[in-house]
Amino acid sequence: MSGMANKPRGRWIRRAVAMAAVTALLVTGAFTAWAISLGPLPLAEARQVSTTVVDRNGKLLRAYAMADGRWRLPVDAKTSVDPIYLKLLLAYEDQRFHSHRGVDPLALSRAAVQLATSGHIISGGSTITMQLARLMEPRRQRSLYAKLRQIVRAIEIEQQLDKDEILDLYLALAPFGGNLEGVRAASIAYFGKEPKRLTLAEAALLVALPQSPERRRLDRHPEAARAGRDRVLDRMVEEGVLSADDAAQAKSEAVPKFRKPMPILAPHAADQALATMKDSSLIKLTLDSTLQKNLESLARDRAVAQGPNISVAIIAVDNESGDILARVGSSDYFDERRAGQVDMTRAVRSPGSTLKPFIYGLAFEDGFVHPESLIDDRPIRFGSYAPENFDMTFQGTVPVRKALQLSLNVPAIALLDRVGASRLSSRLKQAGTSLVLPKDEAPGLAMGLGGVGITLQDLAQLYAGFPRLGTTRPLREIMLDRDDREPMRLMDQVAAWQVGNVLIGTPPPENGVHNRIAFKTGTSYGYRDAWSVGFDGRITIGVWVGRPDGAPVPGLIGRSAAAPILFDAFARTGRIPAVLPKAPKGTLVAGNTRLPLPLRRFRPVGELVRTGSDQAPHIQFPINGSRIDVDRAAGGEVTPMPVKVAGGVLPLTMLVDGVAVGDLDSRRQRLIDPPGPGFARLTVIDATGAADTVVIRVQ
Repeated sequence: MSGMANKPRGRWIRRAVAMAAVTALLVTGAFTAWAISLGPLPLAEARQVSTTVVDRNGKLLRAYAMADGRWRLPVDAKTSVDPIYLKLLLAYEDQRFHSHRGVDPLALSRAAVQLATSGHIISGGSTITMQLARLMEPRRQRSLYAKLRQIVRAIEIEQQLDKDEILDLYLALAPFGGNLEGVRAASIAYFGKEPKRLTLAEAALLVALPQSPERRRLDRHPEAARAGRDRVLDRMVEEGVLSADDAAQAKSEAVPKFRKPMPILAPHAADQALATMKDSSLIKLTLDSTLQKNLESLARDRAVAQGPNISVAIIAVDNESGDILARVGSSDYFDERRAGQVDMTRAVRSPGSTLKPFIYGLAFEDGFVHPESLIDDRPIRFGSYAPENFDMTFQGTVPVRKALQLSLNVPAIALLDRVGASRLSSRLKQAGTSLVLPKDEAPGLAMGLGGVGITLQDLAQLYAGFPRLGTTRPLREIMLDRDDREPMRLMDQVAAWQVGNVLIGTPPPENGVHNRIAFKTGTSYGYRDAWSVGFDGRITIGVWVGRPDGAPVPGLIGRSAAAPILFDAFARTGRIPAVLPKAPKGTLVAGNTRLPLPLRRFRPVGELVRTGSDQAPHIQFPINGSRIDVDRAAGGEVTPMPVKVAGGVLPLTMLVDGVAVGDLDSRRQRLIDPPGPGFARLTVIDATGAADTVVIRVQ
């Protein structure tokens, strides 16, 4: 009988087991189908961050809020967050973060027991990964369904990301009240600094805020935030992470009650970079944030001192690399009266006298004048054009050096008349700058005194060519992986050195020191623009002062308005001015009496004195534009090359690439060592100052 009774019982057990297995399969299948129905992780959306613009060292210059107004900055836990914060965070939120696979069974068991005994949720048992899952797919209500979803997503996250990536993403998404997301945004908004170096109190506060971000908003509920911070500190003492004394000291610190504005350094540069790099979330500029901050403060203070509606722009360039180290587009980006959002470093304005050094440089290059040559500053007329000096006086006969240092107008125009306005314009364009001439006008002598348009940025690029000994490099502001910029020719090495040697002797303003900074000032017609551009051996700085709307400002002069700012800008670089390069080989350094006779005094073309049938010198050989094949003897010695000249008043002086090599003989001939290989410029100057030049290619 007992055997008969056991048979139905066995069948029932087998049926129960089978039904349980089927049920388990159905539940598993349903759960799997549900998990699959959740779709892929929204990692792309979670990785979206505010566009950040950083300086050459990675320091934040400016961040732009996301389209919905949230501030969410990218975070690298290893490099951009204080270790004490990470220590408190993991100890408080997820002690086994580095060992679990997204779900911590012990934490979940504790939460389940608390729910069973209290009847409501006390702690969620969520790991950092589960919290990240909730942040990626926000849910307003806490429920079993939401918890299951977090668990599934947490496991998926752990399968697709490593622990460092998970922590970085959590630190970028964690809510801190209002439109602040992530520990970087919170630290900057509440403490005014990056979270790299935090006090213990600050670190504990940042741990507490995400637990209840709106109820603990510092700008609305500072006392609730303080209570949350203190609870974190107490918990850390209980678990032996902190000492009681350290926690007590941290509790004594007040909590911030107001949000600080996000940093906005180099706003004009950042705006331009954002427009250029539209799809980049991180843009690295060549700027130096410390120098940028110093020069922005300088521009703001000096603009206020200059008067209402006046703005100040400053640009600083590294001579060697062509990198822009600071760009201050206006005195105050948010000042509408001063048109603060207009970038005056890129605005086309009249340069006043700031192009004069390039006139002198080409004159030095051509070899018909030397810094110690004498030149007349007296009334003279070039057709219908009669230039006058700024003070309406004339200095008489002065050295060329002094004429440039005093920015005399007549000598500059006389030299430009010999150099040629079209040649000056062409050379400046060749050096990478854009000149803007009045409509339908060709380059004329007036461009030497500001009759042309140029930007402060282009002027800085040109002036950096002097300490670079004759070459410019396109300026760079956005740091990219590739740098294809090539040097461009401005003038010969000797000529560039001579200009720098002259400008460094220019009398400085009252706040400057002699022979430290080579600089030039300029004032545009009608007192609309005041300029000063200067350089040492390391850096070139340009300053513009004026009204952005172009209105005149009576008394606005480059020397008194812009030059003092220039010297203060160099002082705020925090470095002693670097010496200029040494004179290149072959530079003629001599007083006036030791110069070749034609170089001792310059005379304008119209004043060259000739008698009888004297004709201007003309180089008959080699012919301009010709190619010269140099013969080499068996020992490797180069055969001298003849130069033949017709006309001219003896003595005739020969120059090769601007360097005097001696006089021609009575037959107007001379043998010279051929320069090169490459292009060479041969110049002959007669006793009256008349000259002829040819350019040849030696091969």
